Amino acid sequence: MKKYISFFVIRFSMGLQYRAAALAGVVTQFAWGMMEIMIYTAFYQTDAAAFPMTMAATASYIWLQQSFLCLFMSWLTDWDILNAIRDGGIAYELCRPVDIYFMWFAKSMSNRLSGVVLRCLPILVVAFIVPAPYGLSLPAGIDSFVMFVITLILGLLVMVSITMLVYVLNFYTISPQGLQIFSVALIDFLSGGVIPIPFFPERMRRVLEFLPFGSAQNIPFRVYSGDIQGRMVAQVVFIQIFWIVVLVCTGKILCGIALRRVKVQGG
Repeated sequence: MKKYISFFVIRFSMGLQYRAAALAGVVTQFAWGMMEIMIYTAFYQTDAAAFPMTMAATASYIWLQQSFLCLFMSWLTDWDILNAIRDGGIAYELCRPVDIYFMWFAKSMSNRLSGVVLRCLPILVVAFIVPAPYGLSLPAGIDSFVMFVITLILGLLVMVSITMLVYVLNFYTISPQGLQIFSVALIDFLSGGVIPIPFFPERMRRVLEFLPFGSAQNIPFRVYSGDIQGRMVAQVVFIQIFWIVVLVCTGKILCGIALRRVKVQGG
């Protein structure tokens, strides 16, 4: 375990060095959040009763999405991993006395957490200042906040597990570009990154809520605003844990198969 904690700490320290990029990201994410809220405001002004979430809950969802973007953005890719698979650098990884899957898992999780540490606080502060119902509301209650933190951690594990599955599948492709483009578009749309899942048609919403993508950002942000509460919280936590186990086991098995068959050309 100490080995993987060391990989996590090293990559986390590296991620904290990019402060200028983080500052640019904060400005971009705040501008994007305001733009999204203005778009939704126009829709809500036509008929607010037609929407499954209140304007305040939707605004909170958007601000949380921007604050914790690094945790769940599908396009955050560790190209060191993909390049190691493509150019043969995996041979050096195989010489290390570590489990490659969990080493990459630790690095991927660290990349996301370091980005959030640098970006989330300024966005949250500004979002709380924005007047209601366009700003970030307080959580529905203490219990909602506690479950928000729990589901946020589980959502991060789900997202990293999905990302790891994409990395492992690159063992079976010639170039990572095609798979990356496809996976980014698919994950972002199905996870509620483009449109919150409650806004989808009823039948499609039920399917998306059960898929692993819906267990990432969709659950914690809706728990925070009170859109998911009561018995539903226990249900979504179970679904998150279920997908973490399934995705990690699937990724680990596929990674083991790929490593047994991997061939490195050259000298």
